Amino acid sequence: MFQRAGMWLTAGEWGGPKDGETVEKRLVRYRTVGDMSCTGAVDSDAVTLDDVIAEIAASRLTERGATRADDKMSEAAMEDRKREGYF
Repeated sequence: MFQRAGMWLTAGEWGGPKDGETVEKRLVRYRTVGDMSCTGAVDSDAVTLDDVIAEIAASRLTERGATRADDKMSEAAMEDRKREGYF
């Protein structure tokens, strides 16, 4: 994982770390609908459904607002994905 715009992202065919961004192994989970190409991960040690529910209940970040990478990278990112056939 590498960090960009305050989010942990996973490298893939959609991109990877830029100069100055270091890759780290982290225990994370994805908190919103989407996949690794458009959703940032959050640090998490939750391993059961009850752990996940407790973590979400205690969080002060919205599920979408904190991790949807497209919203932080470009105003047109979601529209670009539609044109490329993502949906």
